[in-house]
Parts: sequence; structure tokens; C-alpha cells
Amino acid sequence: MSELIVPRRFCGPPDSGNGGWTAGALAALDDADSPDDRSDGWPAIEVTLRQPPPLDTPLVVTAEGGVTTASFGGTPIATAHRAERGLAEVDPVGPAVAATAAASYPGLGFHPFPTCFACGTSREEGDGLRIFPGPVDAGERASGEELVAAPWTPHPSLHEDWHTYVDEHPRASVAVTWAALDCIGGWAGDLGERLMVLGRMTARVDDLPVIGEPHVVVGEDRGRDGRKTFTASTLYDADGRVVATAEHTWIAVDPAMFGGQVPSR
Repeated sequence: MSELIVPRRFCGPPDSGNGGWTAGALAALDDADSPDDRSDGWPAIEVTLRQPPPLDTPLVVTAEGGVTTASFGGTPIATAHRAERGLAEVDPVGPAVAATAAASYPGLGFHPFPTCFACGTSREEGDGLRIFPGPVDAGERASGEELVAAPWTPHPSLHEDWHTYVDEHPRASVAVTWAALDCIGGWAGDLGERLMVLGRMTARVDDLPVIGEPHVVVGEDRGRDGRKTFTASTLYDADGRVVATAEHTWIAVDPAMFGGQVPSR
């Protein structure tokens, strides 16, 4: 038994944890599937968020039958287990294309959760990730799929701090890597018009991102089913290599229930 705490810095909505950071932090506690050196590759781990993760609150973490569960007051908040399936990566785009796309980030005009650690516009450099994905022009895409993309350079404050971490390069944490893959999926699914929160995320981390090195995050919409929206995202390093990839299920909600904002019509 151990604990998981989501510090307020890592909020999504103002009063609950960023889904990607929370999911990644729980995945990092999946000792059965974690590498000895946490800068090595991680297998695909699926995390289901069952309740909004409370901030600055100890969550009890238990493992049984291959499932790691974070609970509060006896109520499961999130569960994690190894995913026995492959993840289909999103096609890459170059850094210049990603920078151009970010200039058209819809969240600059309206953002339902501007405090969000990953994509919030009210977060300062060095505090939030400030990943601002915008649409990729059709002429810049390798396939016919509609993509969103953004550049991202991990800040020194995001350095992995596991005692088992051994690497000559400072790298971002597992939880931050998941966070970087999170909200871009929501914006690929048109978050500004279809207000959603993360319900499930499955991520594979091949190589933790190097602090100070430019990266590109790319996302795509993969369909809808009722209140659910399905998306995917992939993080690439400066050499165009896959760092990590994820698939998401989003649930349409009333943002007011999560302390969010609604667009003026």
C-alpha cells in the first residue's frame, strides 16, 4: 500500500487533477510493469478515471490482480493495468509546422479550463506545460487525417525525481509525459465546442523526454459514440523519433460541474 497526491500545480479543472498527470502518476506506481530504470521504455498501461481526482489529498494506492487502484474514502478514483494491445501512433509533423499550428490554438480565444496544467492559457512559462495545439494545414499532413499539433520543450522544473532514475540526461517525469499527451487529444476532438473531460487514457512511453530539448506533440480525432469521443496523440523528439504515444476516451460534460467556463454565444 502507498499514497498518491496530486499537487495543486497539476490541476486540470481548477479543483481537480489534470487527467493525464494523474493517470501517469498512477501508472508510475504500477511496480509490476515499471522498468528498473524509469528512463527505459514503459509498456502500454491503461488508466480509467472514475471520479475527479482531488487535489493535495492523499489517495490510498493498492494493487490486486494486476490492477493498481487509487482511492479516497473507500471510493476508487482511478484504476490502472497493463494493456495487452498495441497503440497506433499519430503521423508526425515538423517543428515549423507545429509552431504554425500553435499560433491558431482555439484555446487562445476560448478555453473551458484555462488553469489546466497541460494546455491552460492562464499558466505561466515554467509552471504549466503551455502545450497549445492548433490545426495542421492539409498541405502539411502526410495522410488525409485531420491533425492538431504543438511544439513543447520540457522545463527544468519537470525533472524526474525517482530514486531509481539513472541517466546522463535530465528527463521529464512519467506523469508529466502522460500530461503532455493528454489535452492535445481533447483539442483534436474539438474541446472548445464539445466540452469534455478525460475518462480513459492508455499510454506507452518509449523514452522519457529530455529536459530542454524541443519536442512536437501531434493529435488526431478517431471518432465518437454518444457522449464519448476517441482521440490519440504522439510525442516526437527533435530527431523525429517517437518518445511516447497515447489513446484517449473523453466524456462530454457540463463544464460548470468541474468549475469550467462556457463560451459566450
